[in-house]
Amino acid sequence: MTMGKSDFFKYDYFKNINLSDPFFESLKKDYQEFEDWFLKKSDDKAYYYEDENGIQAFLYLKIEDEALTDISPSLPKNKRIKIGTLKINSHGTRLGERFIKKALDYAVVNNIKELYVTVFEKHKSLIELLKKYGFEHVAWKTTNNGTESVMLKNLNKFTGNIFKDYPLVSLDNTTPYLLSIYPEYHTRLFPDSILHNESGYDLIKDISHTNSIEKVYICWMDGVLDIKPGDPIVIYRTTDIPNRAEYRSVATSICVLKELKTKNDFNSLDDFLKYCSKYSVFNQKELTHFFNKHKLYVLKMTYNLALNKRLIRKDLIEQCGIDREAYWGIMRLTEQQFVRIIKLGGVNESFIINQTRVR
Repeated sequence: MTMGKSDFFKYDYFKNINLSDPFFESLKKDYQEFEDWFLKKSDDKAYYYEDENGIQAFLYLKIEDEALTDISPSLPKNKRIKIGTLKINSHGTRLGERFIKKALDYAVVNNIKELYVTVFEKHKSLIELLKKYGFEHVAWKTTNNGTESVMLKNLNKFTGNIFKDYPLVSLDNTTPYLLSIYPEYHTRLFPDSILHNESGYDLIKDISHTNSIEKVYICWMDGVLDIKPGDPIVIYRTTDIPNRAEYRSVATSICVLKELKTKNDFNSLDDFLKYCSKYSVFNQKELTHFFNKHKLYVLKMTYNLALNKRLIRKDLIEQCGIDREAYWGIMRLTEQQFVRIIKLGGVNESFIINQTRVR
């Protein structure tokens, strides 16, 4: 699988982004002040996606700490991330999901529990996408441009719905696991920058095309049948250098299982390809080869949290209490081991829901 330059997001200053691109025409029509606003932001940065046809998506994020008094009803003073501009020409791709993830990554890195965006009701597909990931209508904003819905996501609110709660991870009535992935597949499934663990991982600057919310992974380990929807999964990249596992095998990310399917759950190869292709790192030839095997297990997961500090096998054994002699392909973890991984990995524990633990 090869990746071209256009497969990646860009993160650049407004002054380096082509305001004359046809992509911005609808924003100029919807917001009469858009061009002036854009020019004033020349020294701020935004995310955007550009292909051979020009810009296809744009995202600007801003941290605020104030009351929102220009909406009805108003919202009290609080630290929030304002999604200042979000427009996506999705064309049936995952661009929308990837940009929503980027906004939520920003919240995780900055430890901010509220995000909001204003959107005109005519943008129905964007509204549905925002609702899927937990944004709710809370107010109206009326200006000379018209009336917009104010949609807010509250990361202090837990519903039990994997998508609405994303990126929160729950330990209530769940069992954490460790899942091993070979380096060549890990590189495709998760951002390449995770390999640079010696200097930490900058989730904000990561612009990899692989940084999407939903993931599909295929394996043959019978132990995965024990994993239930909602269970947290520590992703463990095995060594890329033989006999160097102690220092080269590394825990990188936290996922949550959405659903698990076996080969018998698919009526045909086409059914299997349709299910896997959208979110899998495997190409059609690989998927067809896998389907022809005697058995397979398909895990659909959400990619919730990246470990800021990658934990090598040596640390997982010596500091997290994982058994060196155990089978590391798929391994059930204790809650204590999982929490230790979270702490040592530099993940803010406020994004881990554990209401049943005695504090």
